[in-house]
Amino acid sequence: MRKLLNTLYITNPNAYLSKDGENIVVKVDEEETVRRPIHILESIICFNYNGMSPALMKLCADHGVTVSFVNQFGTFLGRVQGEVNGNVLLRRTQYRIADNADKSLEISRNFIIGKVVNGRKIINRALRDHSAVVNNELLLEVQDKMLNSIDKIKNSSTADELRGIEGEIAKTYFQGINELVLQQKESFFFIERSRRPPRDNLNALMSYAYTLLTHEMESALETVGLDPYVGFFHTDRPGRVSLALDMIEELRAYMADRFVISLINMKQISAEDFVIKENGGILMKDETRKIFLSAWQKRKQEIVEHPFSHEKIEFGLIPYVQACLMARFIRGDLEEYPPFFVS
Repeated sequence: MRKLLNTLYITNPNAYLSKDGENIVVKVDEEETVRRPIHILESIICFNYNGMSPALMKLCADHGVTVSFVNQFGTFLGRVQGEVNGNVLLRRTQYRIADNADKSLEISRNFIIGKVVNGRKIINRALRDHSAVVNNELLLEVQDKMLNSIDKIKNSSTADELRGIEGEIAKTYFQGINELVLQQKESFFFIERSRRPPRDNLNALMSYAYTLLTHEMESALETVGLDPYVGFFHTDRPGRVSLALDMIEELRAYMADRFVISLINMKQISAEDFVIKENGGILMKDETRKIFLSAWQKRKQEIVEHPFSHEKIEFGLIPYVQACLMARFIRGDLEEYPPFFVS
């Protein structure tokens, strides 16, 4: 259990929530572990929860505290809220910003700056920890090109221009991705980004990680009342969760790419874990997906320090904290949206 940005996150699967006066009480195995006054909270998010009393649900509804339920894999299940809440106003404001090209561009620049900063951090970590076995010249060149792109991002004047810059950033970053693979290089290598279907083992793993991350960001946005389908950087398209795709840009390198590279380097996944389809696409075997998901769930439980709040949180809560920050920005509580920067 953790309180962050006025949101109480219930991550213990054995937790039961009840009401005591004007307080929320969390018990695990009949023992009280957390007590919070209702007036200091604006929302509760329960992951794989054990239960909640109807009396507490009414208390939350009466005080405008939204309760969201998400399963252990990050799938949004539903939300309990009172008759009067700010979600309609929040979404109306979101839609107005999305229709304003200048405001959308301002937010989008922050997404892409976060992408650059975090991508460079991943490259820098390889240079720092494995300088004896990686191509230092190549990685330093990648770092420099990414650093030089920040001024271009800040000076971009249209969404199309920013998208062009982002495309070049991604291309530059992926030029160095092979150097991060230290083991099984003959089976895991990167020629170019491919998807639908992925054309090699590394792309297959990355696509799966991006899908999971997008799914969890979509759920996070739902819990704070934002519309995951209306974004600021990715264009609207039926069935596309544009805002979720926007917000994972800054998280791809840290939460997905680094995780995939770790699976390969630690030999948790090997070349035998994939099948080649008739169309040339590469897919993970069913057992491989189970290994991947097990490792993904384990990674989500690790503790990191959030760079904006400086609180210790579970790794898997990063999308939820960023969604809260986006909602606060849209409501006018923050002057700008703060991207997640890897420390």
